Order: sequence, then structure tokens, then C-alpha cells
Amino acid sequence: RALFAEYAAELTDPEQRRLYEEEVAALERERGVEVRFVHPAAGYVLRTSQAGSRRCYLNICSNPHIAPPEARPEPGGHRWALPYSLAPGREELGRGQRRLVYDVVFHPAALRLASRSARFRRLLNDTALEAVERHCAVQLDRANASVLRGTKYKGVPQAPVIRTPLPGGAPPPPTDGDSPLPPF
Repeated sequence: RALFAEYAAELTDPEQRRLYEEEVAALERERGVEVRFVHPAAGYVLRTSQAGSRRCYLNICSNPHIAPPEARPEPGGHRWALPYSLAPGREELGRGQRRLVYDVVFHPAALRLASRSARFRRLLNDTALEAVERHCAVQLDRANASVLRGTKYKGVPQAPVIRTPLPGGAPPPPTDGDSPLPPF
């Protein structure tokens, strides 16, 4: 029990988490990839169902690593570009039931615009629902999707990563023929 308690305390320590992220970033940089951790900041939660039977939640979150929303004028209005990051869905246990949780992360400016405009909030919600349907190959109940009042986040926050190749690519592997590992 003492070892488990020590392990749990180490996992929740912010200094240990920062150290872990720095080590992962350094390892990935050696492989020719830049890694940025996307820590979702709570926004609001959409409740819906998946396939008409299973309860599902979409956490609409923000992070400054995501590109800001852009509007381009068009005849009759504007066309918005809403970049987002979608973390893979996960199952979490809540009130004795398993529920599916998806994190859709936008730039903080997008959530600010959504707080001021009901039309923009609808656009943000539709974008999040469409993103989950397209990338996770699920069918969500859009007609009954609703915002949970007073809830900013469901589940335990997880930080996915954004990987981008560094200029120049990965360094070449060693060319010694004595390596016991097969070539990549």
C-alpha cells in the first residue's frame, strides 16, 4: 500500500509531470519530431448519445497551441475556419455507469466568441460533433445534444500531444552492420 500511495503521489506531482514531458520532448526531438503537449483548459460539456443508446460527453476545451479561428468574408456572410485538436475517445466510470468522453480542443478565442454569441456557439458545437463523428467513426445524436449547465469538464483531463516534423528530418540511423536490431 505504501508503494502504491507513493506512486499515486508521484503521478499527481506537477513537478514530476513537467519532468516527464521534458524527457518525452527531448526523446522525440532526437527522432526528428517536435512534440507539444496540449493540456485542455475546461470550457463546457455537450451531452449526447452514441448510436442512440450509449451516453456520451464532449468536453469543449481550449489551449493556446491550437490555431485561432479565422473568418473570411463571402457574399452573404463569413466562412469560419475553426482549427481543433481531437483526443481519442475514452471510457470513464461515473455514477456506476461507463460513459464515453471525447475532448475537442479549440483556441481560447473560439470559446470567448462562443460565450458572446449563440450562433457562434452553435457553430462550435456542430464542428465538435462533426469532428468526433468523422474521426472516431461513430454516430452521435445531434438533435438531442445539449450543454450541461454548471459543468465545465467531465472525467479526468489528459494531455494528448501534437507532433510536427522538424526541418531536416530525423537524423540518419547508425550504419554499423553489427546492430542486433533490424533496420527501420
